[in-house]
Amino acid sequence: MSTFTTSDGTEIFYKDWGTGQPIVFHHGWPLSSDDWDNQMLFFLDKGFRVIAHDRRGHGRSSQTATGNEMDTYAADVAALAEHLDLSDAVHIGHSTGGGEVARYAARHGGGRVAKAVLIGAVPPIMVKSDSNPGGLPLEVFDGFRAALVANRAQFFRDVPAGPFYGFNRDGAKVSQGVIDNWWRQGMMGGAKAHYDCIKAFSETDFTDDLRKLDVPVLIMHGGDDQIVPIEDSALLAAKLVKRGTLKVYEGLSHGMCTTHPEIINPDLLTFIRS
Repeated sequence: MSTFTTSDGTEIFYKDWGTGQPIVFHHGWPLSSDDWDNQMLFFLDKGFRVIAHDRRGHGRSSQTATGNEMDTYAADVAALAEHLDLSDAVHIGHSTGGGEVARYAARHGGGRVAKAVLIGAVPPIMVKSDSNPGGLPLEVFDGFRAALVANRAQFFRDVPAGPFYGFNRDGAKVSQGVIDNWWRQGMMGGAKAHYDCIKAFSETDFTDDLRKLDVPVLIMHGGDDQIVPIEDSALLAAKLVKRGTLKVYEGLSHGMCTTHPEIINPDLLTFIRS
């Protein structure tokens, strides 16, 4: 396996296929780089170099007890970019990975990042507060933590079988393989890292990161995203970035990259080539 070791001794797994302009994919919680298989094969065929890593505590990377927060996630990406000597890279992040892209590009990406894409992403901030009245109550995320502790294996069945892919909607075309693959990826990771990451994706404020981005940013979001509601994420994020483009996909779910790659991939390609 391809891995590198961070300054705190964490081993990070990554995939690095092909040549050409690099596209770096950042996965969501609690998944792994495998969640990008469709997109990586698509862009490899289009002549790009495609890269994806398993965030610390996720997938095949070290099951870390510490560092499971956004500053360290971004620093790990910076270490990966240095390890692979990446420049002129397009960074694409889904959900938690979108937050990781925003923080990395704002704090570490100078000279290395050409464009950024946030898909169903958590910025600017998910949790409800006086300054973010439209957010989700803290009790929602406390419920995630309680479910993870009580029975992580069942929790990781219920999420993909229900709201993540919109399989709980009337008339939805349910794929057992997609559900099983989500479960497989989730159960590869560490429970402590997954527990900590709930706070990272829900309580991290990316407002300043979004304002600092000076590269073109494509914000893609499903209109029926039940995991990261669009009203408190993409619609706000689009107002904060300097060079942003917002694309809303009516009726599509949080997991639209998996359920509708035939729609998402060409739009990504158009943005990258533009």
